[in-house]
Amino acid sequence: MAKIKKAFICQSCGANFPQWMGKCGSCNEWNTLVEEIISKPEPKSFAEKLSDKKTTKPIAIQHVKFEDLPRIQLVDQELDRVLGGGVVRGSVILIGGEPGIGKSTLMLQLALSLKIKVLYVSGEESASQIKMRADRTGITNEQCYVVNDNTLDILFNHFKELAPEMVVIDSIQTLSSPLIEASAGSVSQIRECTSQLIKYAKETGVPIFIIGHITKDGNIAGPKVLEHMVDTVLQFEGDRNHLFRLVRCIKNRFGSTNELGIYEMQGNGLRQVSNPSEILISTHDQHLSGIAIGAITEGLRPMLIEAQALVSTAVYGTPQRSATGFDLRRLNMLLAVLEKRCGFRLGTQDVFLNMAGGIKVDDPSIDLAVVCAILSSSENMSISGKVCFAGEVGLSGEIRPVSRIEQRIQEAEKLGFDRIFVSTFNKLIDIKEYSIKVVLVKKVDDVFQNLFG
Repeated sequence: MAKIKKAFICQSCGANFPQWMGKCGSCNEWNTLVEEIISKPEPKSFAEKLSDKKTTKPIAIQHVKFEDLPRIQLVDQELDRVLGGGVVRGSVILIGGEPGIGKSTLMLQLALSLKIKVLYVSGEESASQIKMRADRTGITNEQCYVVNDNTLDILFNHFKELAPEMVVIDSIQTLSSPLIEASAGSVSQIRECTSQLIKYAKETGVPIFIIGHITKDGNIAGPKVLEHMVDTVLQFEGDRNHLFRLVRCIKNRFGSTNELGIYEMQGNGLRQVSNPSEILISTHDQHLSGIAIGAITEGLRPMLIEAQALVSTAVYGTPQRSATGFDLRRLNMLLAVLEKRCGFRLGTQDVFLNMAGGIKVDDPSIDLAVVCAILSSSENMSISGKVCFAGEVGLSGEIRPVSRIEQRIQEAEKLGFDRIFVSTFNKLIDIKEYSIKVVLVKKVDDVFQNLFG
């Protein structure tokens, strides 16, 4: 009989300790050590049985034969672009997100849309519940198979009998391996199950999508080593109070991590948003103050987003600063620039900022639109809905150049804008090429004089 070993494992980082401690010595997190039973029985896992032990020897890198990794093209253009142009065979993709955000719906739509044999493994829902969601999407696929089981060895038997070309695991926290005498969802089980799935994917060339839960801090549950083991990590973001969902790539061994996919949640599932600029800009019957349009980029995709600001007199003495979808510290910096460099008295004013659509913006090119929205609300003067901005604001009040300015201008021109304000220091811009009027500015004062006189 195998010797049973007990250890205290940190649920945050996965470090092992022989005895309980209040604070993890590896990640310095408190109250994360949980006692788990670790046993190493003699029988090998099914994934280990698949592999043929072959002797390997070092090879000079000049003699290594390069093989272009084949990809499976997806019908979902948003997810296809985020993954770098399709799914690489044998890759393991981890997708995490909050409960109810639509992870299972996204993966089920993906499984139904492909014309290859896909096995959808569900440890959280029954087959009838999955069928109900599949009928709601309106997509049919005779090669999509569903299995309800959470024992890893049984699943490997299904893999061998069915021979799927793609596997979806929903979710990794429900799987358990008989090699580990711990409950499903523990650090040991997550690490062991993921390790065996990766081994199966690399040896058979079958790509595997793994759905993972997240903690209250927004991180993927389980040890951090889980994200290091897989090939790609996707974060499914969004607010359940908004219709839009974002797929953001955190790690990708086979493509860029700068791409972003946008979906709209509807009654029949998730709809791809091919032109996010049109949905992120609201339409108004009348001109309203405190609204400015900024031209930003998410990865290689340019888009226009609406920045909304409200400036009012501080009623409670201490001015309030609030930002939704924008860094609050950067908002305080921009207000200090307007106060010090431009002479606008905002120290006694409450300032509230919101990015329309629930989008979180990290691109510094939105600075100029934020500043113009604040000034518009402060002066109670509206900005034309046919004007947009693309520029970073420096600490001396200057308008700094931003990258990919040509794509931003073309996006604004395509959507019918009349003017776009950009930095004078942007190089290689031929204003005559565009039908839209490109206004070159050096300082915030120049923008204010041009807009409000």
